[in-house]
Amino acid sequence: MALISLKSLGVTMSAPLFSNLDLTIGAGDRLGIVAANGRGKSTLLKCLAGAFEPTAGDITRSRGLRVGHVEQSVPEALLDRSFHDVVADALPAQQRDSELWRVDVVLDSLDVPEDMRGRPMRALSGGWQRLALIARVWVTDPDVLLLDEPTNHLDLARISQLEDWLNALPREVPVIIASHDRAFLDATTNRTLFLRSEESPVFALPYARARQALDELDASTARKFERDMKIAQQLRKQAAKLNNIGINSGSDLLTVKTKQLKERAEKLEDAAVAAHRERSAGAIKLTNRGTHAKVLITLEDATVETPDGAALFKTGKRHICQDDRIVLLGRNGVGKTRFIAMIRNAIAEPGSIANIKVTPSTVLGYGDQALSGIDGGDTPLAMLSRRFEVGEQRARSLLAGAGVAIEMQERKIGVLSGGQKSRLMMLVLRLIHPNFYLLDEPTNHLDIDGQEALEDELLKHQASCLLASHDRSFIRAVGNRFWLIEKRRLTEIDDPEAFFRSVAETPN
Repeated sequence: MALISLKSLGVTMSAPLFSNLDLTIGAGDRLGIVAANGRGKSTLLKCLAGAFEPTAGDITRSRGLRVGHVEQSVPEALLDRSFHDVVADALPAQQRDSELWRVDVVLDSLDVPEDMRGRPMRALSGGWQRLALIARVWVTDPDVLLLDEPTNHLDLARISQLEDWLNALPREVPVIIASHDRAFLDATTNRTLFLRSEESPVFALPYARARQALDELDASTARKFERDMKIAQQLRKQAAKLNNIGINSGSDLLTVKTKQLKERAEKLEDAAVAAHRERSAGAIKLTNRGTHAKVLITLEDATVETPDGAALFKTGKRHICQDDRIVLLGRNGVGKTRFIAMIRNAIAEPGSIANIKVTPSTVLGYGDQALSGIDGGDTPLAMLSRRFEVGEQRARSLLAGAGVAIEMQERKIGVLSGGQKSRLMMLVLRLIHPNFYLLDEPTNHLDIDGQEALEDELLKHQASCLLASHDRSFIRAVGNRFWLIEKRRLTEIDDPEAFFRSVAETPN
């Protein structure tokens, strides 16, 4: 039985986000929603929750249906409340005293440590804030659960834990997930909706298989369009030839035949459906300056430390060479980000870090998860023009190509979306023209198209890089060497799969 039905649903802002969307959601559904940044995923979830009125079409919900909607950001009013109170406050006032036990049941199911429950939200990491919002909605016992980018800020262990939690939920409760995390969608969904401005295909398949089916559908549509347009063109040529003969001979029959051929051509052209072309959210292009040096960085058993000087781990004797795409693996807190910062400092000031030798020809392209390389108070146009001494026209063209529209180029970088900031950061890296990339969570704000573009660019340019990521699909696509940090040592392993399994089996 359908719990929610959509009929010809559409939302238009400055342009259509989606239109003519027909969809039913029922028990057992685990639906993944996929679209580029800013193309309507969050808006559709708000429509399903009843928090946003669509421009066109109808939404029918079962009588008394309770929809739980987990949004991306934490409301300001909750930041000073404790983890436990944020969840407890979601209970109806008349149930709070008698059913407070439900809060502990939900927090236990999400493996929230006791000492975490009393902390204010403001003091929690983004990952724990995300789990608090999920618990806050689940404690209300919803009939349908909507999740907007649920893996944002979660490490691999917490992502694995969330996958297990979702897969253990009662099957009668449908779950709708808007996400850019391909591996997460594959692990948690059985249907996939590709949200598009005109026609939005839906497949009874998890993401990877649905994407393959979508590509085949798009290719078939493209072939049919080309075939129909070719036939229409032939019909018009025949009509023109008959028209000339008819004029010369004065034949009414040929005139009628000419009109029929033109009408058939027009019908074919009107009915022909062009293959879908995704409007680009902004191109991601990288470069590789190259170097004659085979070894870029040598580690002679360097020590990675906390800010107060406590040892985290030793590197052993290691080399980072040309064409290496090294992925750092390890649980939260083992020192991945500290290691990346140490390498960055060693490149910026050669000889400043003990037991790290950097080849002089190494040119660094650095990007971190906070996108600290771009100043939120600056404007994209001013930053690009100043840092790279390009003229205004060239700067505007580069920014537009990276997805920063003309009207946004003189606004503060701080008001850009996460996806726009990430693409701007990639543009900065490209203009630096490095031969070694140091990337900490580079896919955090990118949609799937952006993730795949970044993968393609790193591979195409044979870019040397050291990166840390929680994106399993990205790690599998890009990495050709894998360094694992555990038990205060750095070791090289053949592939990341054993580590992924270990995290899934023992998430804490």
